[in-house]
Amino acid sequence: MTDPEPTLPTDSPLSGVRRGPLAAGERITLTDNKGRRHSVVLRDGAQFHTTKGGVSHDDLIGGPEGVVVRSIGGLEFLALRPLLAEFTVTMPRGAAVVYPKDAAQIVMGADIFPGARVLEAGVGSGALTMSLLRAIGPDGVLHSYERRPEFAEIAHRNVVNFLGAEHPGWTIHLGDLAEVITPDAIDRVLLDMLAPWECVDAVAEVLVPGGVICAYVATTTQLGRMVETLRAHTGFTEPEATEHIVRGWHAEGLAIRPNHAGIGHTGFLVTARRLAPGVTAPRKKRRPAPLAYGPDYTGPRPPWVESEHSTSPDTAVIPPG
Repeated sequence: MTDPEPTLPTDSPLSGVRRGPLAAGERITLTDNKGRRHSVVLRDGAQFHTTKGGVSHDDLIGGPEGVVVRSIGGLEFLALRPLLAEFTVTMPRGAAVVYPKDAAQIVMGADIFPGARVLEAGVGSGALTMSLLRAIGPDGVLHSYERRPEFAEIAHRNVVNFLGAEHPGWTIHLGDLAEVITPDAIDRVLLDMLAPWECVDAVAEVLVPGGVICAYVATTTQLGRMVETLRAHTGFTEPEATEHIVRGWHAEGLAIRPNHAGIGHTGFLVTARRLAPGVTAPRKKRRPAPLAYGPDYTGPRPPWVESEHSTSPDTAVIPPG
């Protein structure tokens, strides 16, 4: 069990950005000549141990970032403060984190803006929370819902360590979202949970007209269930489902090619916007699978779902071709 990291103030309020000399208690990234990164918390008198000797923390404390330090055996490391993307993938975690490429798409796709009132369900280890708090700024409000107290504790510690202080507009609620949701009006809803479709009715009650709902899911089965639930609700615009893949490139002389390793599938995003009460969006012309909305759906059905040969409304006849 390691001691918790001390909370250090930041130069840019509630952004997690620090300037000036490196200080004891601060987390930095040491990168070697092969591009391998090591996350280190600076402590007075401590050393970072390598196969070629140690690197003294005292050689870094009090100095600027962006310097090169050497171990006793001559191994060189570049020392820099971690960016938000680096911090979220190296910080202590209890649950899996939303990776930076997806967090970036969520912040842009859900249109998170300064001063926004945001609801997130599934705080995990706090990775997405940090991006949201930075985007809404000191005047925004974020309600984070988490079922597991141990995850909420880890997320709270990570977020405060990164920001350097408690965010005045951030509240963590323990329990199932559908059971403990507050009645406050919300501009944006972000669902990172196993079954987000179970919370659509609850969040629809607090999401303002024009507000955005965005679900982050891992599998195509979850994606399909979420899309069809939003459609069947009829209070949202046509859902948009996307996947984002990042591919790095190697460029050295005439050798310009994609990297052998890349960041492939991590999750899908399903996004839609809330309609005004009593308003139904124009039906999109599509040909869904028979009974795609379930046997209890009473809305309009395509003409090929029922035929004169059907024994009940729930019996589908698929036309040839």
